[in-house]
Amino acid sequence: MKNICLFTGARPNFIKVAPLIRAIERTDNCQYQLVYAGTADDPTLEASLFDDLQISRPDVFLGVDCENLNELTGRVMAEFERYLEQHTTDIVIVVDDLASTMAAAIVAKKRGLRLAHLVAGTRSFDINMPKEINRLVIDGLSDLLFTAGVGSSSIATREGAENHKIYMVGNILMDTLRYNHDRWTRPACLDGVEDGRYLVFTLNRKALLADEDNLKRMLSAISEVAGDIPVVAPLRGRAYDLLSALHLPSSAIHLTSSLSYLDFGYLTSHAMGIITDSGNVAEEATFNQVPCITLNSYTEHIETVKQGTNVLVGEDADKLREELQRMVSGQWKTSSLPDRWDGRTAERIVQILMN
Repeated sequence: MKNICLFTGARPNFIKVAPLIRAIERTDNCQYQLVYAGTADDPTLEASLFDDLQISRPDVFLGVDCENLNELTGRVMAEFERYLEQHTTDIVIVVDDLASTMAAAIVAKKRGLRLAHLVAGTRSFDINMPKEINRLVIDGLSDLLFTAGVGSSSIATREGAENHKIYMVGNILMDTLRYNHDRWTRPACLDGVEDGRYLVFTLNRKALLADEDNLKRMLSAISEVAGDIPVVAPLRGRAYDLLSALHLPSSAIHLTSSLSYLDFGYLTSHAMGIITDSGNVAEEATFNQVPCITLNSYTEHIETVKQGTNVLVGEDADKLREELQRMVSGQWKTSSLPDRWDGRTAERIVQILMN
């Protein structure tokens, strides 16, 4: 019997492990525990999340809740060490590139366990980004590197990973999208709005939120180009508070509180276009063939730009205005689905683990 620990550090990780959980549950001689670095009352884990994803809440909450990344790393290492002392574990699977993810990876390897990194080989090539350091450490320690595309596999190879460790399994987010395609629920914020006749705007990056003057320029560009096209902005936390304080005209950007997973899935899959700073949202837009503008100078998955519907504009309000004009005028580029973004990533991963 293989004992797998699925380690998660933030809300988006659950969306990626949900299909993996279902694939493991269909497999003989394999069992898992779902571990979360945070607390059981974490406000980002809304009550509906696990029902929407059709998975159980984590088996274990490590209970770490702090802002300082170095303190968080140390506390997660201590708590995860304690977990591994009490639970038989053969393989630890860590997701993405958080400080908590790196902490779990270090502990797993110090205990001589096999370590798998889900969504490996992603890079910004900016060593000043804390997440870039996390990525380098996690990939360097991992025995199995599960990548989403050719570009990520090539990065892992160039950095010295042995070929037998690298598996291009595809983008596991697409597994979740396919699974929930017929389960989306139309959110109340679309009442009176026609499908395909609205834009979606999401915002979360600290760098964008910190430069209020530039953010205002971007918001002005969006309002100017959108005109009478509704711009729906489901935001949470600081982003919601900041845009609320800016007193945007009600006819421009329509703020709404964060949506459930199934509501948000409907919102983005039926939009005319999306403006976001989220890599995950851009990846989902490519799968749904919805035009997408990303407010960043790089993307973890370049396939979304080279093949998909995504365009990068950085933090440049003028570039945003230019691309948004193309979007609303229906002059967007032709796109296609990247290789292995087919909804079978979890199956491939479990087959590799069992072999």
